[in-house]
Amino acid sequence: MYWRERAACLHEDPDLFFPIGNTGPTLEQIDEAKAVCRRCPVVEQCLDWAIQVGQVEGIWGGMTDSERRAVRRRQARQTKDTVTTAA
Repeated sequence: MYWRERAACLHEDPDLFFPIGNTGPTLEQIDEAKAVCRRCPVVEQCLDWAIQVGQVEGIWGGMTDSERRAVRRRQARQTKDTVTTAA
């Protein structure tokens, strides 16, 4: 996985990207993790990987697990609509 070698998070504390919860002080941790992602040259590859493998924990590609679930739902709906339209 060459893109991982270029990730901005490579030398960050991994715990930053695995917050526990999503309220209070954890929101600051999530913002800090996303700030690292915003300056990352491989953020798109990271997000694509996380969505493809169904990564359910942590911040990947600048998104939380719930944000990635929403992306997967949208993609599933779009695929369903495309298949329905083509039929």
